[in-house]
Amino acid sequence: MRILALDSSGLVASVAIASEDVIIAEYTINYKKTHSQTLLPMLDEIVKMVNLDLSEVDAIAVTAGPGSFTGLRIGSATAKGLGLALDKPIISVPTVDCLAYNLYGTDKMICPIMDARRDQVYTGLYEFVNNDFMVISPQKAVSIDEIIDEINGMGREVIFLGDGVPIQRDKIADCIKVKYSFAPLHMNRQRAGTVAALGLRQYKAGQFETAAEHQPVYLRVSQAERERARKEKNNADTEHDNSGCR
Repeated sequence: MRILALDSSGLVASVAIASEDVIIAEYTINYKKTHSQTLLPMLDEIVKMVNLDLSEVDAIAVTAGPGSFTGLRIGSATAKGLGLALDKPIISVPTVDCLAYNLYGTDKMICPIMDARRDQVYTGLYEFVNNDFMVISPQKAVSIDEIIDEINGMGREVIFLGDGVPIQRDKIADCIKVKYSFAPLHMNRQRAGTVAALGLRQYKAGQFETAAEHQPVYLRVSQAERERARKEKNNADTEHDNSGCR
């Protein structure tokens, strides 16, 4: 079985092709360019390098969210378009779960943190029990204070990783009350190889969908939607005030 995996949920763009026992190819970029500039050229490059016809893949795994609104739309649209064209199922893999799965086999609690802006992070809590991946607290958008309080309440050693670490490192150091560490650089960001590995698990468990059914998971409304809601509320308030003056 072969899986094509895509991740453009955060700052990193990553593409991988994997079989059930090996990562055949992986291409990851974390450098200034937008995902619209990088994702398809990266995909084209690794397909050429391994002489793969995309019709030979059995499914397409993609990080479904949360994450950057634009990045998620690019990744989901790419996966959806390929799925429709090739008639392949889509495996929607939770973004935060994928980050945690980078640390396969650790006996510590795992806390991925992605910068969600507006004083929030996308996060969750995970562990491996006898090498089985377990979700302690599902992915969510909360303040860094909330997730630190949750960790402190559990009293367990924790490993942090994700693009929110550089932003929240000082806050973690000031407020954490348990032993903690940060994942090393080769494990601390999104990787399509991890998306493929977790995607294979989900596929075997029957957790996949048609390309037509696939939609990203944002967890929050976008800035544009928030602005529209604010304007609509302001307009409604203005109309109400004007009606009261007549």
